[in-house]
Amino acid sequence: MSSAGPPALPGSARAEKPNVGVLLRGPFQEVVRRVSVGLAEAGFDDVRPAHTAVFQHIEADGSRLTDLADRAQITKQSMGYLVDYLEQHGYVERRPDASDRRATRICLTERGWGQVRAALGIIAALEQEWTDALGQPRIDQLRELLTDVGGLTASEQS
Repeated sequence: MSSAGPPALPGSARAEKPNVGVLLRGPFQEVVRRVSVGLAEAGFDDVRPAHTAVFQHIEADGSRLTDLADRAQITKQSMGYLVDYLEQHGYVERRPDASDRRATRICLTERGWGQVRAALGIIAALEQEWTDALGQPRIDQLRELLTDVGGLTASEQS
């Protein structure tokens, strides 16, 4: 009996040539892990990876809940749950929308801005580690390729 176990599925993490999704998952999970650990160490231990859906998509001058949900590709109800939590913990606040009296805007508080600055610093440090390990030309190439692939997927969704 072989100690290697069952054969790997084609394209899976154990396959000789993993698919692109598998290859992207590892670095993404490392970013999530490092940001989570770093934020907790910086005093933002009540923020979870799911809250990234708000922080990644909110505009500097605030955003409507429906716009946040659309950008994050989640339901309005799910986004509302995330925003409610962040509001209760002092990261965002609801303000009247000057362009539409019926609407409200979700805006970052000073604590929310602090969390954003901390997260960006953590990501910058991780990117610098990867640059030191791989070299600037390869990181530039990676960034260019990921931008190109992102453009392909954006054009397919249009």
